[in-house]
Amino acid sequence: MIASNRRPRPRVSFLAAGAGALLAAALAAAAGTPPAGVYPPWSSGQNDPVRERGLEFTVPEIDNLPDFHGDPMTAQLVLFVGGNYFFAMAPLVAEFERQHPELAGKIYYETIPPGLLVEQIKKGGTITVGNMTWTVQADVYAAGLRAVNALIDAGIAAGPAAPYATNTLTIMVPKGNPARIRGLSDLGKPKVRLVMPNPAYEGVGRQIKESLAKAGGQELVETVYESKVQSGETVMTRIHHRQSPLFLMLGRADAGITWQSEAIFQESIGNPISHVAIPDEQNATAVYAAAVLKSAPHREAGRQWVDFLQSPAALAIFERYGFKPYAPRP
Repeated sequence: MIASNRRPRPRVSFLAAGAGALLAAALAAAAGTPPAGVYPPWSSGQNDPVRERGLEFTVPEIDNLPDFHGDPMTAQLVLFVGGNYFFAMAPLVAEFERQHPELAGKIYYETIPPGLLVEQIKKGGTITVGNMTWTVQADVYAAGLRAVNALIDAGIAAGPAAPYATNTLTIMVPKGNPARIRGLSDLGKPKVRLVMPNPAYEGVGRQIKESLAKAGGQELVETVYESKVQSGETVMTRIHHRQSPLFLMLGRADAGITWQSEAIFQESIGNPISHVAIPDEQNATAVYAAAVLKSAPHREAGRQWVDFLQSPAALAIFERYGFKPYAPRP
């Protein structure tokens, strides 16, 4: 396992709002006044579950690494979590550590898209970001139920999957909704700029396409995910839908479909974000689940985390952000 105190520059130049904005942000950061609330990490260090932080080398938008949390070298519980609830992980970890003080400060977790986490698992836990490469073996994989079951079917995770929470879609917009988006059909209008999760990286893309089809048929799906992509009116995410509020706050998009929980989180921390509800008949529901990997180095701790996700304490945290407890269909 190789680690470094230096946090390298992630390859995310697509997040810049043009050369002028990038220069302005860099100058502001150099002056010690980065634009508050615009660039992640948005947790002010709360998503770093270590007892003692080392040299501070975080510069929002330049050197950031918002999806990697904790110390991979000393971890006694390693969680690979789909990025759909990165914002809930800090309170979840804090509560879990309260219940399991022997693991306090010894948890490491990643919150990149589920498909990329699977690729990392298949590469033996090795990942490269910028100029840094490190290896960490996951104990738990948490993502959509379908993705978790696929990993179980592949013989990588131990079944059965443990479902615990559900989520629904919403339309995220800048505060004040300047483009006056009222529903999914408005996303197909000319000159409405969109930021959309990329189906190649994120499972939510499938649910989004289903919702668009319910609202406007295949024509709306093709307009949003094909015609507008070709014209440049739809920007596709490259990491995950954390980029959606970023693009909205930078003025690069007028709207984007995300999970409802993400919009609620952005609003709760005071970012200039709002959302437009999608009717139930046009919406989609995700079921989140987890499983312990067969190769888990800390199998018992992994089982404890999976059990915790289904507990009332964990579900109460999820409900703060609009998630609902999973209830099996009769």
